Parts: sequence; C-alpha cells; structure tokens
Amino acid sequence: TEILEAAVQHKDEIYCEWAPNEKVALEVAAGASLAGARSIVTMKHVGLNVAADPLMTFAYIGTVGGCVICVADDPGMHSSQNEQDTRHYARLAKIPVLEPSDSQEACDFVSLAMELSEKYRTPVILRSTTRVSHSRSIVELKDRGTSNLSIGFEKNPQRFVPIPVWGRRMHTEVEERLLTLAKVAASSAANRMEIRDRTFGIIASGIAYQYVREVFPDASVLKLGWSYPFPDKLFLEFAGQVEKILVVEELDNFVEEHVRSLGIACEGKKYMPVTGELSATVLEKVRNRIEGKEPEAEAAKNFKSQTDDLPARPPILCPGCPHRGIFHSLGKFDVIVTGDIGCYSLGVFSPLERIDTILCMGGGFTVAHGMEKAGEKRKVVGIVGDSTFFHSGITGLLEVAYNRGVSTFIVVDNRTTAMTGHQEHPGTGITLMGEKTSEASIEAIGKACGIKNVATVYPYDLQTTHEIMKTAIASDEAWLIISKAPCPLRERKPVGVKNRLEARLCRDCGLCLKLGCPAIEKDNKGVISINPLLCAGCGLCKSICPANAFFPLEESSNE
Repeated sequence: TEILEAAVQHKDEIYCEWAPNEKVALEVAAGASLAGARSIVTMKHVGLNVAADPLMTFAYIGTVGGCVICVADDPGMHSSQNEQDTRHYARLAKIPVLEPSDSQEACDFVSLAMELSEKYRTPVILRSTTRVSHSRSIVELKDRGTSNLSIGFEKNPQRFVPIPVWGRRMHTEVEERLLTLAKVAASSAANRMEIRDRTFGIIASGIAYQYVREVFPDASVLKLGWSYPFPDKLFLEFAGQVEKILVVEELDNFVEEHVRSLGIACEGKKYMPVTGELSATVLEKVRNRIEGKEPEAEAAKNFKSQTDDLPARPPILCPGCPHRGIFHSLGKFDVIVTGDIGCYSLGVFSPLERIDTILCMGGGFTVAHGMEKAGEKRKVVGIVGDSTFFHSGITGLLEVAYNRGVSTFIVVDNRTTAMTGHQEHPGTGITLMGEKTSEASIEAIGKACGIKNVATVYPYDLQTTHEIMKTAIASDEAWLIISKAPCPLRERKPVGVKNRLEARLCRDCGLCLKLGCPAIEKDNKGVISINPLLCAGCGLCKSICPANAFFPLEESSNE
C-alpha cells in the first residue's frame, strides 16, 4: 500500500487508483499495457494468489507498455495468513523476477523491470520482502526512463486473443522467450560475483545478501538480483571458482534445488531454516553449525524466533472499536463464526473469542455457506469487513442467495480499509486521487444479490444489535447485517463522552473486562478502573454494567 500512497503524491505525472482486489488491479494494468502505457500493480504475496488467473494468460499475450508487478512477501508472517514464496509464481508463469536487497536496488530494479517488460514483451515481478519494504537508506535518483510508445491499441487478434489455435503458438513463444531471458540474466549487472575467499562461496538474493555480507564478510558471493529465469552460466562459473557452496535464501529452496539440478554440489536448507524470516542472528547460528560449533541436528527446523524472549503482547481491538460490540453480541449465541482477513480477526483472542475460522479474503462468507450445506447442526455466522466485502465478499453473497443458503452474514463496516492503513475503497466515496466518486451501498448490493433480509445496526447500541442478531440467527432464511460505525482511529476523536468507574458501586463481576477493551484496567489488587487516556467514550462498558457503576468522566455520582 505504501508504494501507491507515495506514487499518488505525483498525481500530475502518474495516474493511481485503488482496485477492489488484486485480480482486478492486474487486469486494469494489463489493459493499460496493451494500450501502450507503462503500468505498475502492487500487492502482497497472498494477493498474487487472487491475481494468478490473469497473470498466467498475460504471460502468453505479453505486454506492449511495460508492466511491473510489485509483490511483497512476508517471511515470518508478520501480518499474513501464510508465508508462501512468490518466486514459484514466476516459474509457473514463466516470467522474470527481480529481487532488490536494499532501497537503491528497489529503485533501480523498477527501471530495469520496465525495460525488460517492454523489450521482451513480458510482465515482470519485482519481489520484495518485509525487511526490504520496511527499510530506508540513501538513494541516488536517476533520470526517469521514458517509453517510445504512444497510447493507442493496435488491433491484432492473433497476438492478443489466446484461443487454442493461437494460444499454442503463444506458449511456444513463451518458452523461447524464457531461454533468451536466462542468457540475458547471466550477463545482467543485476547479478554479480564477488570473489574473496575461494574455499567458501555463497549464493544469495534479496535481503539475504545483506545478512551474508555481515556474517560471512570473507566469503565469495554470487549475488542474485535477477533470480529467475536462472542464470545457469553464472552458477556454473561460480562453482568453478569456489570449493564449497552455501545457498542462503528466505523461505523455499528455490535456488538451491535448481543449482543441485545442474550437478553442482551445494548446501542450503540442511543448515538454513525452512520457515520464518532470516536475520544476521539466525545466520550466525547457521555459521556455527557449518563450523561444527553447534550440532547439525534440527538445523533446518525450529530456529528460535527473535521475539521468543519478549513478554507476550497479543494485538487487541482499539479502544472504541465498533467491532467489539458485534463480537460481544455474538458471544450471547451458540454459533460458529467464520472470520476473515482484517482488524476483526482479532476477535479470535480472549476475552472475546468469537472467531472460529479464517481462510482467505471473502472466505468469511463462503466458508459459512459450506458449513451450512454440509449439514452443520449449529447455526453459522459469516463475517467480513467492508473492504473485504468489495474485495471478494460479493461473489460469496451471490453464492449464498443463488444456492438458497440460510446462514447469517455480517459486514463490519468501519468506513475504511483499517488493517492496512485506512485506505479508501468503493464504499467510501473517495478515490486514491482524492476525488469524490460514487459510494457503493452494501445494503443495496446485498439486496441485488438476492438477500431478502438486510438490516443495518449501530454496534454501540448493544440492545438493538442483539435483537436483530437474535432474529437473524433464528431465521430459516439468509440474513445480511451491516454493522456501520467509523473507525475511531481514523476519525481521531472520541466516539462519545469518556467514562469513569465508581469503585464504591462496582460489584467486581468482571463483565466489563469481557469486552477486551484496553482502556478498562485491573491492577494487581483486583481493582478495576478506566484509563482516561485510552477511553474512547464508546459506552459499551456502561451499557453492560449491572451495577450502573459507570459515569461520564466529568460527572459526579453523588446524586
């Protein structure tokens, strides 16, 4: 997201937009490319799963204007549901992948990717990882390269329409292009050999190169900036100049496996972890094992996390979060709750504990439908966020209505894409360029999909929310409930009047603690209080207290 948020600062030069999902984004970028424009599309690794459908065929059709797909992998799963390796997609689609190891290369490789894309008529993946994406360093800017192409699509069905009669030829051309690109990669400045100690050589790409230079300063290194298609000539040349080879790469043994296939003896995952993020500390342990200072057993398995020695600080919903009221209400019913990707996934944690499954974007609805159709005896509630609804929830709702589903579905609409930094989406009425536009109605879309029972609730009104939810769950028809209230973190103002707890009235029943609100504190003497610096004034604590012990912060309770 940060790439587009930076690019839109240059709106006089670059047109930018948010897309509902990654598949749509890549298709739009492909259309721009075929019309002769240069385009960049950005996403996380799991987003590339969504965009995989157009990617595979786009590789056949090929580009006109350069098209670069910036994909950020997340080793260590800092904010993702898996830690897959994007390089496999490059091999599957038979397109190049570039891996910057620092900020300068992240800048330079975009230009290189554009040039490769236009010259060889191929989309190009620029693979970043968490550490590269979140690092900063001085960058030397160069003149921006310009394209010689003019805007205007040139009709050529045999090139742009991959029906079988023409698609078979396209596949042959893709294979030929791959062979050509492999030869070009072997001579590219993005790949280089650094010969030092010839007894030990390391092959590394991306951020792993930085750790290698720190932990193995004397080793010879084959640095891969253009890691696929594989530069076989360089692998063979490097192997001829060093005695032993270690392949250092985050996540899968993508390079190691290929180097072995060339008949080159090397080690990699024998010593390296197969999961999690690399670091200099992890690589130091690898070095110790190679040098016999630590046992090799379990080397490829559970490396101790860098955070294992720190106190646990599980993430929680913010003070005043509107999702808290929904989860509190769900806690009153014996239902299964199929969750989704977003802030509301935090509803899985104690004390709310009202998320039972998470699969993927949009899965909150479709997994619920699948459980119901499988004959699950308990009622099932599917939950997605507003941004997720537009991303991939609509098709799930169509599935439900078309196939006569009878579960309850909730959209927690906090009027923004909160989890990734409060971006706009089709339901907010504002574009990435800051222009006012149509505001998609979740209620209207739900009815258009065929859901007859649609209700909107204000989640801070627990009584009304509970009553509507009770009706929906008990119904023998599908219900769509929209919980609508803005994210207070984005609004940057309290939801209402801040509260305080009158200790003399408190019964110590602990019901307020079950809200999981970080503003409600309990000290080591068991005394409950409200932290006025954290309270957002949502009033949920006041509405559930049986002792009526909560009062507005400035109000006296003597009366």
